[in-house]
Amino acid sequence: MLGRSEIFRAAAIVALIAVAITALVAVNRRPPAPVVETSPATNPASDALSAELRRCSALGPQDAEDPHCVAVWEENRQRFFGRPARPLSPQTPPGAAAPATPFKGDAR
Repeated sequence: MLGRSEIFRAAAIVALIAVAITALVAVNRRPPAPVVETSPATNPASDALSAELRRCSALGPQDAEDPHCVAVWEENRQRFFGRPARPLSPQTPPGAAAPATPFKGDAR
């Protein structure tokens, strides 16, 4: 026959198991927290830089020395190392002429 201390020990073990099972059920029964999606603030200069980086990475090795892409990669490096990003200069199409700038001595 079981003694008094063994009965109390068995009752304590059963009570602990019941508490553990109740805690597990309570944890799994709680509704999941609503997922709040926050979109990071987009910087227009950053978006333009990202678009240019995608365009330059899509170019083949023959266009690796494109001056505009070299400038874009350099700007990305500066942004990566914590320097503030500068706005990108607009890219001129390969066949377009550069805008003319008047000379200082040009009297008009």
